[in-house]
Amino acid sequence: MLGQVLLATSRSALVRRSVSGFPLTRKVVDRFVAGEGVDEARKAVERLTDARLTVTVDHLGEETRDAGAAAATAKAYVTLLESLRPLGLGSRAEVSVKLSAVGQQFDEALALAHAREICAAAAANGSPVTLDMEDHTTVDSTLGILRTLREDFPSTGVAIQAYLFRSIQDCRDLAVEGSRVRLVKGAYREPASVAHQSKGDVDRAYVRCLRILMAGKGYPMVATHDDRLIAVTELLADRFGRSVGDYEYQMLYGIRTDRQEALAGAGHTVRVYIPYGDDWYGYFMRRLAERPANVAFFLRALGGK
Repeated sequence: MLGQVLLATSRSALVRRSVSGFPLTRKVVDRFVAGEGVDEARKAVERLTDARLTVTVDHLGEETRDAGAAAATAKAYVTLLESLRPLGLGSRAEVSVKLSAVGQQFDEALALAHAREICAAAAANGSPVTLDMEDHTTVDSTLGILRTLREDFPSTGVAIQAYLFRSIQDCRDLAVEGSRVRLVKGAYREPASVAHQSKGDVDRAYVRCLRILMAGKGYPMVATHDDRLIAVTELLADRFGRSVGDYEYQMLYGIRTDRQEALAGAGHTVRVYIPYGDDWYGYFMRRLAERPANVAFFLRALGGK
């Protein structure tokens, strides 16, 4: 119930203004967001890659309805990638892109053009791009843009949200050679007509999708902080003959850093999702919705503890 309330408020302008006005909010946001500028994002990338982790960087923003703002987001990605180029990290540092931030909601052709621009800048670094998945109304559009991008940038990946009923078939379609798929549980408020609602049902859907991806010929990117799902991943890797380099784990910046380091220490590829930018509110509220422990952390900080 709490999670549903937080997801609902993630799009509330009134709550956004109230939360943003708390003096200590920035302190808490810093746990989940690397900073507001490129320099802060680059420092986070350097720190994590020095610790044997890999990264994917997200310039925060979504639901852009203005062509100028969409162009600014694309430029921000290009600037970020140019700043990372001297580090020579290649595929160890990629970027994640929300298509709604580059025009998807009002002009798919514009969103595709901006996505191409970002993919070209990433390719110059030897880095792939992964398309984030947003609410269920955007899935067909996102997968269509993915297919077009892969004609010129075949390493382009995509996130699939396990809680959507349709995701089983989407995983079957995407579990092909060369396909990079990030499997997540899902972090948007979706109606019962299109998505599982209970935690148990979402977990079971995640395992069904994971099995399809691990059995397929693509490259699964297992986005989870759940030790049970990590254990299932290892069992499936053994069952389908996957070695450590045939899949990777993905975790969020600031969450379970000890587990990230332990998995990397065991030889696994662990990719940390690094968000940065000043448009942090929606992302922050979804992180609170995902785990009660995050809400407790927030309240403790507001209490000065």
